[in-house]
Amino acid sequence: MVNSFIKTQFILYVRDQQASTEFYSKILRLQPSLNVPGMTEFILNKYCKLGLMPENGIAKILSVNTPHPAEGNGVPRCELYLNVENTEKEFNHSLQHGAKMISAPADRDWGDKVCYLADPDGHIIAFAEKL
Repeated sequence: MVNSFIKTQFILYVRDQQASTEFYSKILRLQPSLNVPGMTEFILNKYCKLGLMPENGIAKILSVNTPHPAEGNGVPRCELYLNVENTEKEFNHSLQHGAKMISAPADRDWGDKVCYLADPDGHIIAFAEKL
């Protein structure tokens, strides 16, 4: 069990910070809480933030021991699984704002109705609602 005082941040490495910031602002209907060269953050709830970091910036830190993040562009490297009230609404809204359709909303055997989309870097976004 995670203690309620623990705050979590997920950081996606992106090719173009400004373009990704605009994309996530539109699909999440949120303005960034931080948007400076090298990092953008969106507060998803009081315990969780989504960060966007330019892949060239993080490559300077990871360069010796890992491949450059750009080598994975377009390859699904993670999934953001976001629980929402209306999967269809979020699916259509995201498509209108540049998300790539991976899988239309469908009832899944784990008890959620889920759609899958991709952001400009190929990261997978899932919008889910309980059945």
